[in-house]
Amino acid sequence: MRASVHNRSLLVLLSLSLSISLLSARGQDQHSAAEHKGIAQVDGKLYQKWLDEDALYIITDQERADFKKLTTDKQRDDFVEAFWDRRNPTPQSSENPYKEEHYRRIAYTNTHFAASVPGYRTDRGRFYIMYGPPDSVDSKPGFAPPTETWHYLFVEGIGRNVVLTFTDKCACGKYQLSGMDSDSGAPKIFDPLLQ
Repeated sequence: MRASVHNRSLLVLLSLSLSISLLSARGQDQHSAAEHKGIAQVDGKLYQKWLDEDALYIITDQERADFKKLTTDKQRDDFVEAFWDRRNPTPQSSENPYKEEHYRRIAYTNTHFAASVPGYRTDRGRFYIMYGPPDSVDSKPGFAPPTETWHYLFVEGIGRNVVLTFTDKCACGKYQLSGMDSDSGAPKIFDPLLQ
């Protein structure tokens, strides 16, 4: 219960921070409907931040293609709302634990994994956002190069005993995926990241 209250507090702070920075950047005193939903105008392209950051690792190829075909802000608002509704494990509730956890993970990665790029853009950030915190971490910062090995007992769609190894080849805090294994072998989805 205490962790849930803490997570909600973090989400409220994250939302407030985003709203304040959006208002000062745009010089407006009122929130638009899009800003209220956590969607920002970036480089003149409405909803681009939501597409390229917030939903980056969880949106399907089909959803991304469908979103890009939309022509009005109303359609985009409806799409974003439906996107989160489809993922809500408690659809009858006004709260969406999936969405709350997703934004908590993004905030965590940006705080803990940033290294010359935002944390959500790093390999560790990507896996943390997609699969959540590992069951255990074996960190070896004094090694040359430093490594971090994440252990998951089970990852849906991948298998049991999933092990991800991240290596900081430049010793600059930029850990990149350098190895992956599970009881069912390394899935092909990780091949591009391992090259």
